[in-house]
Amino acid sequence: MSGARAGRHLSRVLPGVLLLALCAGCTGGAGAQDAAGVSGAGAGSAGVGDALFPRLGNGGYDVRGYRLALDYTPGSRHLNGTARITARATRALSSFHLDLAGLRVRKATVNGRPAKAARSGSELILTPASALPEGRDFTATVVYDGRPKTFTGEDSGKEGWLRTDDGAVALGEPTGSMTWFPGNHHPSDKAAYDIAVTVPEGYTAVSNGELKDQETRGRRTTFRWHAGEPMASYLATVAIGRFGVRTTTTGEGLPSYVAVDPAEARGAKDIAGQVDDVIAWESRVFGPYPFSSTGAVVGHLPGLGYALETQTKPFFDAAPDKTLVVHELAHQWFGDSVTPRVWKDMWLNEGFATYAEWLWEEDHHGRTAQQVFDDFYDGTDDESEGIWDFPPADPPNVASVSDPPVYGRGAMVVHQVRRAVGDKTFFSILRTWLKDHRHGNADTKQFIELCEKKSGKDLTRLFDTWLYGEGKPKKP
Repeated sequence: MSGARAGRHLSRVLPGVLLLALCAGCTGGAGAQDAAGVSGAGAGSAGVGDALFPRLGNGGYDVRGYRLALDYTPGSRHLNGTARITARATRALSSFHLDLAGLRVRKATVNGRPAKAARSGSELILTPASALPEGRDFTATVVYDGRPKTFTGEDSGKEGWLRTDDGAVALGEPTGSMTWFPGNHHPSDKAAYDIAVTVPEGYTAVSNGELKDQETRGRRTTFRWHAGEPMASYLATVAIGRFGVRTTTTGEGLPSYVAVDPAEARGAKDIAGQVDDVIAWESRVFGPYPFSSTGAVVGHLPGLGYALETQTKPFFDAAPDKTLVVHELAHQWFGDSVTPRVWKDMWLNEGFATYAEWLWEEDHHGRTAQQVFDDFYDGTDDESEGIWDFPPADPPNVASVSDPPVYGRGAMVVHQVRRAVGDKTFFSILRTWLKDHRHGNADTKQFIELCEKKSGKDLTRLFDTWLYGEGKPKKP
């Protein structure tokens, strides 16, 4: 994520109160009798215990795949949805939770049998007809509809389902994906996605991965997208509008799909070429591109104020400059492929994506990374304001998880590692990190252990000072 050079985007906060509602035609809750006689079956937890978002995500199961069928009409802003969720129970379950904010649940089944459904805030609780044994694969299907919500955070920024001049875009970091489909909305539970979106003829619906099919019937067109590599739900997206679309193949042999809002067509006329250039450079620096396709979506949302690294197709709120393209595409490695296990480790996303900007400048006849570091330390870089407010690995609350220390000081940590271990070892660390955790989750402790293992050095003082230390350290 990046604030499009006009100031960094702050994290959005879960609304304090969401209406308590029961789904139409459903009764009951999480305490149903264990009809299957499964020993020890109990209710799955309503969160995964994330220090910043304790109620986000759900415990007791692991999602393998989402199959979403969406039908949206921009004029009425009405969404009809069916979510088919394939998962495996990690404990015996008499009931389990999904995250869903707003929208009306019309029907729910588990393994094809009617399931009781209840709502409590942003929790959807499903109670299957029979308890689910530990280790058992199951399929939950939820049929729902309504006008999807837009969340507004403490900084007045927006996420969730956002209305545009001619359509809508879904942006999910950190909690907004729950506004348009039910799921396990914590980054520690990644899954494959199939997303089919039906819109009025003449509109285009863009999502993650590859476009597998496009079909028009009765003046409505369905776009079927497939994202086979694991994806955290906050990286899932749908963009609906009258886009100009360009499909190409990059120099790396990747299919590239670029959609541009007509209002941004002039400023973004080179975006496909920029994506190609940046992917080629970042593949040389970081190792093989981790996904089977690439691209971008350039929208027109005046006042949104941020771009987002939606997987395989970063979203830009307006025509971006090349530095912003570098940042969001770097996230395809740092954040999308290797995803933090908890939200406090967001610096592993933003610190590395920001450092990619420094490396790009260094490799393209600009300032060296050391010069950029010095400018950040001295406060002369435009992005350096506020970087000493808290340690980058310890954002104090939800509203600070995407604040300047996570970006700028996070990049300074990366540069200090590079200085301490030397270029050869440093770039070996980056490539090993991305290879070892490809399409998975990782945390700060694992990164520190890798740095020390590859370098043969005790880096405790470096990380204690730059990653965990309060205030501005003494200049090295």
